[in-house]
Amino acid sequence: MVTTDTTASNLLAAFQGHLRDERGLSGNTVRAYVGDLAHLGTHLGASAGELDDALRGVSLADLRTWLATMAAEGLSRTTLARRGAAVRAFYGWAADTGRIEPNPAIRLASARPASTLPTVLSATDITSLLDVARTRADDGDPIHLRDWAAVELLYATGMRVGELAGVDLGDLDLDERLVRVVGKGDKERMVPFGVPAATAATEWLERGRPGLVSGETGAALLLGRRGQRVDQRQIREAVHELCRLAGVEEIAPHALRHTAATHLLTGGSDLRSVQEVLGHASLATTQRYTHVSAERLRAAYHLAHPRA
Repeated sequence: MVTTDTTASNLLAAFQGHLRDERGLSGNTVRAYVGDLAHLGTHLGASAGELDDALRGVSLADLRTWLATMAAEGLSRTTLARRGAAVRAFYGWAADTGRIEPNPAIRLASARPASTLPTVLSATDITSLLDVARTRADDGDPIHLRDWAAVELLYATGMRVGELAGVDLGDLDLDERLVRVVGKGDKERMVPFGVPAATAATEWLERGRPGLVSGETGAALLLGRRGQRVDQRQIREAVHELCRLAGVEEIAPHALRHTAATHLLTGGSDLRSVQEVLGHASLATTQRYTHVSAERLRAAYHLAHPRA
């Protein structure tokens, strides 16, 4: 298989800067898009020095063949959809800036991402998980206090794990029970949280965090054992351990975000409010959770209704 050195491409270097500096996309998204275009170059048989010419010479038929080949190889619909989005974004930008004319991707259709429903914990299971986190923190271990605060805040706010790891002390207002969250594209939002999360955060700040502070701590809200800002891996491990202790289905921390969204909608929150809490750019993304709520209501109906 031909490998493509993306650093040899002036087009991809400029596109990468556009995604990062002008569109404000996350590092992971930028790398994925650039990697998708490099994959297209590999499909076209381009060597390191030929990538720009290959990308300029692409036809609509070439793009359709590329997607069809990946579909035949069994790539997921989600991956196909992202790669289609990557080439449409690239060629749209290249045409708008006069780098490539005409735009070969303007009529390119792409597979829709698979509409799988997110994992959501029941009210009983999330209560068990949070109760276990609180009880375990009674021993005063700073890590156990941190983990309690982490899961309470994740469920209370619907934050992504990376967003929680990035929260600083100054972002948390315990009096107003609000937290400033920096989401994708460096977009900020203020998210409210309830009394249980405020209690856990207060306990962490008063009894847990002081015992971990070091010369490298800085302003980070949540810390690791060595006093540095907690990373996403540590939060994932904590959630997995708490699930095991609570005897509930082992979930990724992101499922707490799904659970928060679903419980908000089930409790009567409107879609726009939930969209603001989660920081979704599109209301369509938030609408996924209405399907989850409907599935749960349907299941309850079939279990309980005499004529279901």
